[in-house]
Amino acid sequence: MSRNADLQRRRDAAVARGVGHASQRYAARATNSEIWDVEGRRYIDFAGGIGVLNTGHRHPQVQAAIQKQLDAFVHSCFQVMPYEPYIELAEQLNARAPIAGAAKSLFVSTGAEAVENAVKIARAYTGRPGVIAFSGGFHGRTMMALALTGKVAPYKIGFGPFPAEVHHARFPHSWRGVGVDDALDDIERLFKHDIEPARVAAFVIEPVQGEGGFTVAPPEFLRALRALCDEHGILLIADEVQSGFARTGKLFAMEHYDVRADLITVAKSIGGGLPLAGVIGRAEVMDAPNVGGLGGTYGGNPVACAAALAVLQVIDNEDLLTRATRIGERVRALVGELQSEPRLGIGEIRGLGAMIAFALKVPGSVNTPDPDAAKALAARAAEMGLILLTCGVHSNAIRVLVPLTVEDKILDEGLGIMADALRAVRS
Repeated sequence: MSRNADLQRRRDAAVARGVGHASQRYAARATNSEIWDVEGRRYIDFAGGIGVLNTGHRHPQVQAAIQKQLDAFVHSCFQVMPYEPYIELAEQLNARAPIAGAAKSLFVSTGAEAVENAVKIARAYTGRPGVIAFSGGFHGRTMMALALTGKVAPYKIGFGPFPAEVHHARFPHSWRGVGVDDALDDIERLFKHDIEPARVAAFVIEPVQGEGGFTVAPPEFLRALRALCDEHGILLIADEVQSGFARTGKLFAMEHYDVRADLITVAKSIGGGLPLAGVIGRAEVMDAPNVGGLGGTYGGNPVACAAALAVLQVIDNEDLLTRATRIGERVRALVGELQSEPRLGIGEIRGLGAMIAFALKVPGSVNTPDPDAAKALAARAAEMGLILLTCGVHSNAIRVLVPLTVEDKILDEGLGIMADALRAVRS
């Protein structure tokens, strides 16, 4: 029995069935955009730990910052004996985030925790209970985050009832026949039939949906949401857990828009592989909860904060914003070439910067989703040495989350494997 097979047997016996896997290959070591399994097989990583590794596996500068903090202390709990890395990281993010006016930050451990805290803060500031989220959105796996999530399978099945006062409108996606006016009509219907605007604390939206398929919010839609917020005293929460930290060619995807959110949630690539998340927002909004109302034992762990400070330096020093744009252009060019082959069944190509996905449709159809082909492509690519992830409301999209530090030759090698795997699946 191979080591991968042996570990899979042990996993089946010891780990809860509900934890899914994109692969049954077990990691042994990694560097930058490459990862090796326990049997010594090399893979190019186009998944990046689901968008966690924008600065790559084990970036030397991030590793050095981690080691330096490990040599000092690992934990004291910020609420017990605070420390400078937390404060310095907050200062840097407050200065960089696209928030109108003075900003403040809070650090926690996971993206779901960040979203839940953003809702708490919004409710404390407005004194209102209601929250409106959008179809296709993914906001985490805890109960409030699941309530906000606009995709049932596999995330919500069997876990209800969910927290009350959460409502959904459609996310505009012209490829699926949902325009901006349709989404705004949904919100107006909510205001007429379900909850009056005076009881809504916040809209929660991903500027670029992650699990929803890298669908980009149209600028005119975010402008309309901002106008509704200003008219009715509602807060705008931008969930940037997956789209942040240079992935879209900006530090925050909201920088692509001419509107500002009141609160922004961050996680994933902020910690360079370590668990760290946060909420950045308008100072007066962030200060609404009472002292002691926010926090968490591990939130803003000093080692993770040190890693995050190094991540920001790497983004600056290596110009990863420009790099993300160039990576996105290369991916789009390759997928565009494949799209010209009708038998491959590539539908919409979407995303911003290096946050790119493409939908697979049944060949010959207008846009009939083909989730089986997406699953088969990811499996075939893994056999050929490339880690790919699927996504989308219909599970028919392939997303590219390659580290932004990837070398050109490895990026091109990975794109070649992806093309060959798709042609093999469609042969």
